[in-house]
Amino acid sequence: MSFHEVRFPDKIGRGARGGPRRRTQIVTLASGNEERNASWAQARRAYDVSYGIRRADDLAEVVAFFEARLGQLYGFRFKDYADYKSCLPSRAVGPGDQVLGTGNGSQQHFRLRKRYGDEALGIWRPIRKPVSGTLRVAVADAELFSGWSVDPATGILSFDAAPATGAAVTAGFEFDVPVRFDTDMMDVTLDVEQHGSVPSIPLIELRLPEPPLPG
Repeated sequence: MSFHEVRFPDKIGRGARGGPRRRTQIVTLASGNEERNASWAQARRAYDVSYGIRRADDLAEVVAFFEARLGQLYGFRFKDYADYKSCLPSRAVGPGDQVLGTGNGSQQHFRLRKRYGDEALGIWRPIRKPVSGTLRVAVADAELFSGWSVDPATGILSFDAAPATGAAVTAGFEFDVPVRFDTDMMDVTLDVEQHGSVPSIPLIELRLPEPPLPG
């Protein structure tokens, strides 16, 4: 899948509207009862970044970014200011924010993920695009400052030595959403004073394939 490891301009993305979408099939039976089924295991986020454009220069920057991505062809990173941390928005990222798994003495690679909801009813969201320099890692509640690395393009955490059997592997991080433009046309309007506007600039989340673990 064609993807550019660049982020949509932050100052414009900060004003975006949007969030997670789900697809649910609902059938109403003759009795009035409903049968509901989830078509998607994971939500798919959608945004409109036109709300973040305040000046003609902002519009020019978005048009240039759109052109560099060849419209819908290339994906890119987007910072969702409503959900970009492994913790609550008001908190600082910590090494114990999210449980990635449990050591078995041989596994050296773990995928980043984030839980939504409680342990019984929550879901895990795979994190494919962590932000470089934000990751904090702990094994058995002890933070590690070396002996590991993360691939910012896949979200795979790798240890130099496998965590011990039974040791909880946890991490905290910031992350971006992989998206693409959901249109091949930038419908720009210029008024008499040459101030530009665009009624809608839609972005849609990309479902990236799960990367294989090394080895």
